[in-house]
Amino acid sequence: MAPSTSSALTLNVNGEKHTLSVDHRTTLLDALRERLDLTGTKKGCDQGQCGACTVLIDGRRAVSCLQLAVAAEGREITTIEGVADGDRLHPVQQAFLELDGFQCGYCTPGQICSALGVLQEHADGWPSAATTDVRPEAGVPELTADEIRERMSGNLCRCGAYVSIVQAVTRAAGAKEETA
Repeated sequence: MAPSTSSALTLNVNGEKHTLSVDHRTTLLDALRERLDLTGTKKGCDQGQCGACTVLIDGRRAVSCLQLAVAAEGREITTIEGVADGDRLHPVQQAFLELDGFQCGYCTPGQICSALGVLQEHADGWPSAATTDVRPEAGVPELTADEIRERMSGNLCRCGAYVSIVQAVTRAAGAKEETA
């Protein structure tokens, strides 16, 4: 008898547990969109190169088109639908809205999830390729426009809203510091 090619698994998405049976080859992106009807996460290139499908897994950003759903079991998954606090937008969402950090909006969910990951990575002191001094004793690098552009470089915007996206992340970083 051939081994089964599907499994029942429980995904913890936006604070809610969802049990479903999926083929082992099902990506997290397809499970979110097609099985859980969480269509905010977008399918762009389906090759991990555009960032439209970015979600947070255990607080770290991940392209969900390259993540198998079975590998996400037991981990905390946050999609764009889980970012706001009820009707109150997250500061990153609010900054994107106020500074026109989107045009057509297709990449925006992935951009926002990535920005959340960027802000956490920066707060944790992670350097980027744009960080000039990566020695631990140098401390947390300043979150400059160059740092933001480098850290957000895995998310493409075909409309070219990059200037507004950098401004929105900068504003959100300031709002996060004020609430901390």
